Amino acid sequence: MLRQSLDHLLQGPLDGIDLISTDVFDTLLLRQPRSQRSRVMEGEQRFARLLRDEGFYVSLEHLFRTRQLAEKFAYRALNVGGGAGEVRLVDIIQRQLAMLGLPERLIEHRIALEMAIEKVSLSANAKLAKALRLQRQAGIKVVAVSDTALPTPQLTELINYFHAPGLIDAVYSSADVGESKRFGRLFSHVLEKEGVHASRLLHLGDDVVADHTVPKAMGIHTVHLPKGRLRRFAARADGARAEAMRGVRTRAARPSGRTPDLADRQAFGREVFGPIVAQFCFYIWLYAREAEAQGNSALLFCARGGIGIREAFERLVAKLDLPLGIRRENILISRLVAARAAFMQKSPAVLDELGREFKKNTFADVANAMGGRPYGLSGPWELPFEPSHFFAMIDTPEGRVVLGDIEKQNELFKRHLDQIAGDASRIILCDTGLYGSTQRLVAAGLPERKFETIQFARCNYKGLSEDHFPQVTGLVVEEDLYNPLRIETVILRYWQIIESLFEPAIPSVRHLSEGNDGAVCSNAGKIGFGELDPAEGNLLLSGVLQYIDRISNGTAIMSDADLAWTRLKRAITNPRAFDMMALGVGARSVDFGRPESVYVLKQSGAPDLARRLSAVKSQLWREGAIARDFPFLKAALLPALEMVHIVRGVSARLK
Repeated sequence: MLRQSLDHLLQGPLDGIDLISTDVFDTLLLRQPRSQRSRVMEGEQRFARLLRDEGFYVSLEHLFRTRQLAEKFAYRALNVGGGAGEVRLVDIIQRQLAMLGLPERLIEHRIALEMAIEKVSLSANAKLAKALRLQRQAGIKVVAVSDTALPTPQLTELINYFHAPGLIDAVYSSADVGESKRFGRLFSHVLEKEGVHASRLLHLGDDVVADHTVPKAMGIHTVHLPKGRLRRFAARADGARAEAMRGVRTRAARPSGRTPDLADRQAFGREVFGPIVAQFCFYIWLYAREAEAQGNSALLFCARGGIGIREAFERLVAKLDLPLGIRRENILISRLVAARAAFMQKSPAVLDELGREFKKNTFADVANAMGGRPYGLSGPWELPFEPSHFFAMIDTPEGRVVLGDIEKQNELFKRHLDQIAGDASRIILCDTGLYGSTQRLVAAGLPERKFETIQFARCNYKGLSEDHFPQVTGLVVEEDLYNPLRIETVILRYWQIIESLFEPAIPSVRHLSEGNDGAVCSNAGKIGFGELDPAEGNLLLSGVLQYIDRISNGTAIMSDADLAWTRLKRAITNPRAFDMMALGVGARSVDFGRPESVYVLKQSGAPDLARRLSAVKSQLWREGAIARDFPFLKAALLPALEMVHIVRGVSARLK
């Protein structure tokens, strides 16, 4: 076994080694104590000046935000999809330019700026270069192996810039190979291409996992060259400084205007929800583009909420001419449909969901919902539902009848999934949110498929397991509580408005059947894209679509969204009479195969003030209830309620 030190490489030829591979950044090329955030900010500053010279006027803030978003959702899509491969810089920049409506010919200019900044942010590791030259003189080949978004030509250019040509025999970039060191596949690629056995390779690098633990487990010799603590601390401090300066610039540049006076619900949808939904659709596109780049994926929009989302999404993609080739379909799914799949696998997840949804019902109620029809069950079936006994109840003569119907419904769903997703190895569900029950259940029920979910928000309001959360992405919000420092979390104070915004006036999917043409259909009717108008009777969504139809590029969307979030927060937390009208959603179906409904704002029949105040806690939109029932006290009650939310959020973060 080789001694774990760089000095050993300077002492002479290495016995038993035919190939040396070296990491690039923070190994062969040393970074100055400067964060990536700081480097990107400088790059966008230079890019903004270049754009002005070309006749394009885009603010530094918009350039930086779109770059951040493109990177964020690319890496999220990559990691949720398994982490194999690499996000490519050229793709990040292409998506940034597409969001801003800028021509693709600017990609090369932006990469050139990236390279220029790297050349002043790096330095040569002279000691390592000396050791590698010594080993090359002894006949050992040396290659560079890097997990990076940079393509091979640019990576080679940087190495040659600092070390001159001739130090490295070959360069392997994860961006071009499509595999990474962290999973070992980039090393496998190098071994195959170089024709070397793992035991004859020595790898050098700074990352303890990618450069030491993983290759060592493959039988590769390693020398770990970690960064010093002072260097890591300095880089983090530089990142914090850059972010603080950006925050100052952002606040100074933030538009101080106000949304125009709104006349009706459609106007509220256009001016307030329009930019917010367009922003959300951008996030869907960024995520889907990376999934598409990774290969063989399908993007499925869930009935019901996903149908409205898709209408807005497809309009945005068409309006801004955003490239996207991933397979897209609407899917006949609901929590009930997914629960049947999980039930057939006897997954504990389905008992969690049934226990929460039917805690006031009987075994017969649950059987009727799961089987899709009334069974006239009596005796023990009329007892209060106890989840832990349900599998045993199904394993009885009466229960097996229900089980047969559940199995038939599940087979129809699997056939429907095959019809719309084909052989896609990666299925991305798109829905409103919050907990991701559908994801949890369908993944448990169909383990032969690989599911993930993107949705407006992710929140564990149920207090159940979060084991499925790594496969659920809240594109706009990922918080369990309202966070006063993140304005987008205000939707957690009144989530029903988001569901109502996107859901068309059709029932939830409860029962599947086979049509005359062999296609699977349901009680919800035809839900294919273009087969129904999700905005019919929905003035808020009609307004959203009006907004999307008139936009020109992503710059306007981001500026408008900043104002729109402020307006929405005010409407939710301190509603006026107009806001009550615009955001009122009436009765909401409890779903899961049940006919009952609940009202977001229930009428309080309490005879005295104290009881009416106490009843506010049971309202789904508490601020709306206060504004409606206590018009003279709301000036005191609403700020008090806001403070309660703030204290609760801060307390949760201190635990």
